[in-house]
Amino acid sequence: MCSPQESGMKAVGVRMVTRSRSRGPVAGPRGVGEDAVRLRMGEAAAEGRKSCSPVKHPQKTQRLKVAYEAPGGEKGEGTEPLVAPGWEPPDWRKQLENIRAMRSGRDAPVDQLGAEHCYDPSAPPKVRRYQVLLSLMLSSQTKDQVTAGAMQRLRAHGLTVDSILQMDDSTLGTLIYPVGFWRSKVKYIKQTSAILQQRYGGDIPASVPELVALPGVGPKMAHLAMAVAWGTVSGIAVDTHVHRIAGRLKWTKKATKSPEKTRTALEEWLPRELWSEINGLLVGFGQQTCLPVRPRCQACLNRALCPAAQGL
Repeated sequence: MCSPQESGMKAVGVRMVTRSRSRGPVAGPRGVGEDAVRLRMGEAAAEGRKSCSPVKHPQKTQRLKVAYEAPGGEKGEGTEPLVAPGWEPPDWRKQLENIRAMRSGRDAPVDQLGAEHCYDPSAPPKVRRYQVLLSLMLSSQTKDQVTAGAMQRLRAHGLTVDSILQMDDSTLGTLIYPVGFWRSKVKYIKQTSAILQQRYGGDIPASVPELVALPGVGPKMAHLAMAVAWGTVSGIAVDTHVHRIAGRLKWTKKATKSPEKTRTALEEWLPRELWSEINGLLVGFGQQTCLPVRPRCQACLNRALCPAAQGL
């Protein structure tokens, strides 16, 4: 074998010859320079054959390693299958299809008495948006039928920012009773209405952060207000029904303890084009079939696919 020094020298010698040839014939009698170059090259080649005969190694096919390929090469040699990014429940598409089928009648209370049905359609846009927000504030911890009744009484007295601010607390409390936590809601409605008049000209803000900053307005109300009042899908509106059903169907990667945690978990995998549909769909399903207590699993199309229904 050639030593590194010898190999390097030979390489230098060849380069030197190449450079000399590129400049033209060597000075001297005609043809002498060319003969000398050929002689030197022949001697160098002969010396190379004597001093370092090349050792032939069998050529080995090299396998190109792809960036995402696990070490080990072929299947069965320690490789792991590629994992699709993200996580999603295994049966969610079929479960959703079944829920749509069970909700095809659209005859649950939320379908007739939800926030999108409680405002005055003949009122100016700014007033309609204000009424949507107020109906959502009243709906917390309250059945849709009770919220709709309170909204009817308020509208009969002229439901605008100015009319609410001119109304005394006692009258307002009488009109919204018996919604849940009605005393606290009287205070929140007055405070929020004053902020809307001072900062937004009697309109409601058009962003979730500004909405949740209002007294008595939570994330679920904010996302629904964006959808109903502004026509913008800003996130999934998760109330107790959506929270409960998502937990029973295992639609979250791990158990969640609050509606807001459930919202975050759902938004991580549920396609965005379904965000506007999922609230009304699951709320009505929770009102009619997947009840908080004694759910009607026998009548549910998802009984075989629902982890919570197994063993019933």
